[in-house]
Amino acid sequence: MTHTIGIADTMFSRIDMHEIAKKTIEDSEESIKIERYTVPGVKDLPLACKKLLEEHNCDICLALGMPGPEKIDKTCAHEASQGLISTQLMTNKHILEVFIHLDEGNNKEGVIDKKKLQEITQNRVYDHTINAIALLKSKTALSNKAGQGIRQGHDNVGSL
Repeated sequence: MTHTIGIADTMFSRIDMHEIAKKTIEDSEESIKIERYTVPGVKDLPLACKKLLEEHNCDICLALGMPGPEKIDKTCAHEASQGLISTQLMTNKHILEVFIHLDEGNNKEGVIDKKKLQEITQNRVYDHTINAIALLKSKTALSNKAGQGIRQGHDNVGSL
């Protein structure tokens, strides 16, 4: 059975997050189609995901965004997150939010470390894409990882 993953991404991202997700899906060798929907910014992601799920018959979505470092950017990201949660409840389908805040890549001086930001982005998008593929298989596909302190984009914290 072929599944479809919707990938909603934004023009504001400083890294092509879609390309990372696409390569991860292709490398998985699973029978998965991709539907892409690109929007200006993170606040547009909930509607893009809703359209992907309802109008393009996607089974699951990845919402890829890179909010800026300012207070207003964090507020917008929070509002987008709330919209993504509402969209999941309206459609009864998973949307994995994959946000990388630009300041996550900052060095000690508060300047963006491009290499660090690229690494965080690569890891988080890859890990969430693998999670989406697992969720397509079954509701228990990730159960063996529960309680392990696993994070996406940063080092795992481990179980207690």
